[in-house]
Amino acid sequence: MEAELTALAASGATTLVGLMVTDAWSQARGRVARFFARGADGGGDGGDGGDDVTVVDGELRRDAEELAAGAGEDGPSADAAVAVIEERWRERLRVALRADPGAADELRQLLAELDPGGRGESAPRVHNSVTGGTQYGPVIQGERFSGLTFDMRGVVPPGSSPER
Repeated sequence: MEAELTALAASGATTLVGLMVTDAWSQARGRVARFFARGADGGGDGGDGGDDVTVVDGELRRDAEELAAGAGEDGPSADAAVAVIEERWRERLRVALRADPGAADELRQLLAELDPGGRGESAPRVHNSVTGGTQYGPVIQGERFSGLTFDMRGVVPPGSSPER
């Protein structure tokens, strides 16, 4: 059972840190903070095994800001920062799961909702640039798109005559 909880904590930490660098983090952060605060007495001392939501939320914000600050960096220092933050949350999850093994199901459900693809991996670092001339319309770079619509009326490249 201990190995299963350790693996769940590792998966949870990886998913958490991966989410910290996404647009979805603002909604996910509150849910993660509430997971850590379950069982808290509200006094902030974590007497019942849970932590104060405000304290956890602050820690999650700090770590996300640290990751965002290093997002443009490449190399060992950026990777080391990710590893440190991930280890910090892995240990927090291990402690929470040891204190309340029943929380494992709650964590699994939370991870399934936050990471529906089940990738359990950090978001890849991507740098996009558009070169090679002038683009006379939207340039889209990304991973998944659906239902996009663009109104291209009125966009006429130089040297072309508008169709009427």
